[in-house]
Amino acid sequence: MSYPSFFDEVERIKVVDPLSAALGAYGMDGYEFSYIDVVKSAGHSCPTVAGAYLITKEALKALYGDKPAVRGDIKVEFKEDLQEGVAGVIGNVVSQITGATDKSGFKGLNGKFARHSLMYFNAPISSSAKFTSISQAKSVEVVYNPNSIMPSPEMQPLMQKMMGGTAEPSEIKEFGALWQDRVKRIFENTDTVITVK
Repeated sequence: MSYPSFFDEVERIKVVDPLSAALGAYGMDGYEFSYIDVVKSAGHSCPTVAGAYLITKEALKALYGDKPAVRGDIKVEFKEDLQEGVAGVIGNVVSQITGATDKSGFKGLNGKFARHSLMYFNAPISSSAKFTSISQAKSVEVVYNPNSIMPSPEMQPLMQKMMGGTAEPSEIKEFGALWQDRVKRIFENTDTVITVK
């Protein structure tokens, strides 16, 4: 499997999952999500997917500290409507890691382990997302702004050629490399692009 090497360098997110443990899939020692996991699900790596991963990672650190986050214990709220911009893409990544869904998720077992109704859109917040640990009654808000990490100026003419169907294979490869270089730089500058409050 071929992919940019920096994918392996992105910090993983450790979780425990009481539902998974109850159903015999994983024990309460938990498991990890990697950036590669979310790239596979999203089908691509971009500033939006990277940002969704980062806001989740940083919010869960703020809520749980050095302990693994608890899937099913996390409520997530977004300012945007589900169909607005990239809100749905971000929501899918966050859902994969936290287990939170709007109305489509697992309904639970005898009132336990429910995953639905833990994700909300059109929330009255000013940040990118608000994460709440239900068991701790503790919330954090996260702002993601990658605008300081500029794309290469060489990308625009290459994209125009690609969209026009005139790009050579070498130019398509170069565009992809430049695209992923920006994603890599976003991860390298987490403190710049992410604010937790």
